[in-house]
Amino acid sequence: MKAVVYKEPFTVAVEEVDKPSIQHPNDVIVRVSSTAICGSDLHMYEGRTAAEPGIVFGHENMGIIEEVGQGVTSLKEGDRVVMPFNVACGFCVNCVEGFTGYCLTVNPGFPGGAYGYVAMGPWKGGQAEYLRVPYADFNCLKLPPGQEHETDFILLADIFPTGYHGCELAQVRPGESVAVYGAGPVGLMAAYSALLRGAKKVFVVDRVPERLQKAEEIGAVPINFAEGDPVEQIKEQTEGIGTDKGIDAVGYQATAHGADHEEPATVLNSLVATVRATGALGVPGLYVPSDPGGPDEQAKHGMLLVAIGKLFEKGLRIGTGQCNVKRYNRYLRDMIIEGRAKPSFVVSHELPLDQAASAYDKFDKRIEGYTKVVLHP
Repeated sequence: MKAVVYKEPFTVAVEEVDKPSIQHPNDVIVRVSSTAICGSDLHMYEGRTAAEPGIVFGHENMGIIEEVGQGVTSLKEGDRVVMPFNVACGFCVNCVEGFTGYCLTVNPGFPGGAYGYVAMGPWKGGQAEYLRVPYADFNCLKLPPGQEHETDFILLADIFPTGYHGCELAQVRPGESVAVYGAGPVGLMAAYSALLRGAKKVFVVDRVPERLQKAEEIGAVPINFAEGDPVEQIKEQTEGIGTDKGIDAVGYQATAHGADHEEPATVLNSLVATVRATGALGVPGLYVPSDPGGPDEQAKHGMLLVAIGKLFEKGLRIGTGQCNVKRYNRYLRDMIIEGRAKPSFVVSHELPLDQAASAYDKFDKRIEGYTKVVLHP
């Protein structure tokens, strides 16, 4: 089958690899109909992780079940399904408590597993024609048959729940003001989710015009940090107080206002300054314990200079970590079906799998309006 294979930094190729097969009675094989490129894939693509050549990318996947293991009870051939990017067992202590992003079974020695991602277990990615799904009864979310809402449903694999997760981490409530740093796909989903939850005003900070335009189109207030300090811009519009809540949808590859180089802690420190005393921060943006491309020796080892004193002084609460997709995906699916949510506004390009190499290049360079790419094998 064809699949997107990592070759070296800034190079992927669509190559022939072995088609997956049933290896356990609880497996299913899914014929992939849509698979998305994630900003997290770019960390590997750019050589900013320990990913080795040969890994098949793709943790945002949906499609039609083609083969069912003998132990699977709730699914059948022909079912249309979307899978959380988290691979989870459903029975370890973390899964039972709802922390499926930190499953203790699927990736021995490390809390959490994912498809096609470095250090996240042996699970092949789904930027391919077929995908093996383990513990399928638990990991597959059934969808209505047909092709309706295809580009909405694919976002249930990761970025829509992850954006919503950012709001959960920050405990966004109706009537509150929220600052979202980053207008990439997750940042736009965080802003969208904050509005769905009833936030009165949502500021979105970025410097890419197309992304800021998307934020404005959904009712958020765009803040271009290339035009001035985003903290000051937001405080000018909040009577000098700041926002009630803040969300970091950027992570460690952040660039500060007025800088032309990475400053990994800049978003965290900006949020500490932006959010009012006793507010809360949600951090779904990715931070890593090892970054070979870090700008200094501390950053290369995942240690950043964060304004912990000011965070403590202001009594701020902070929630971090990757999304436990299964906490949210069923409810978000039903909002899509009922017409209450349409997250596909963030999708900029739908392309055949054969164009993956070009799509990675353009998405990484943030050119030609590339904000979210869905590939169709």
